[in-house]
Amino acid sequence: MSNSIYKIVSLYSFFSFQENSIIELKENLFSIEKNNDISGLLIIAREGLNGTICAEESIIENILDLIKNIVGINELNIKVSYSKKKIFKKLKIKIKEEIVTMGIPEINPSKDAGTYIDSFHWNKLIKDQNTIVIDTRNHYEVSIGTFNKSINPNMENFREFPKWVDENLEKYLGDEDSRNIAMFCTGGIRCEKATSLLKKKGYKKVFHLQGGILKYLEDISKEESQFEGECFVFDKRVALDHELKKGSYSICHACGMPISIEDQKNKEYLEGIQCHFCVNKFSDNDRKRFEERQKQINKLKDKNHKVQKD
Repeated sequence: MSNSIYKIVSLYSFFSFQENSIIELKENLFSIEKNNDISGLLIIAREGLNGTICAEESIIENILDLIKNIVGINELNIKVSYSKKKIFKKLKIKIKEEIVTMGIPEINPSKDAGTYIDSFHWNKLIKDQNTIVIDTRNHYEVSIGTFNKSINPNMENFREFPKWVDENLEKYLGDEDSRNIAMFCTGGIRCEKATSLLKKKGYKKVFHLQGGILKYLEDISKEESQFEGECFVFDKRVALDHELKKGSYSICHACGMPISIEDQKNKEYLEGIQCHFCVNKFSDNDRKRFEERQKQINKLKDKNHKVQKD
């Protein structure tokens, strides 16, 4: 498939997923993988499914048919992009307690969540002076791109969001109960679950960007876009630009932070070993391990390059 284009589908759905259907879907997907070039990550839980699948177009359609049969009438949020290279090494399917971990079992997004706002009405909502805009992603995602004037909760992970709400949300709302609360994330799943939390806490005017940043970038022209920077994604591409193509960031394999081309020119940057974010975070033994790992990676790259030349 070296001359083909991979179709990449990110998807999620909140619905009551029965245990027998979970097992059946997992078995069917691995059966398809045996004879086809599929990679990705799919997380399945009783509350629904969430993930990204990468394959040639016809295979993607077969997989979507399988998933749609299980999801039924429930909303299946899909975002599509393309890549010349595989964005995962292989297909992983994980069965977990939650499809996106918040740690609040009593909320149920499939029954009570905020109001969807599509890409075309999002700009008007976030420009409204009566609206506060909250980025529900992790701090390192926010660092490379976000919506203009949005609030950054500065979280290490989504599990920290409920605590942030309890300790900070009222500061931004003030005494104005009528203010709109608009939330967004990469593909829509975290902000949808965040709206469910806020609804349970009694907030009324709660909105979330349908399809997340990825759908917004697909729908809105660069000239009209209120999103600044690039969108972090959890695969080999690291970040996507406004055309949903691989952006300018790579990843530090020591600490996992996204690093720009300028960051790589920093004197503290050593590929695979450290960047300016983690220069003081690891021991000498850690760095020796990172250095040895990078040597092995470089050897493998050289070997593959020679094979391609021959």
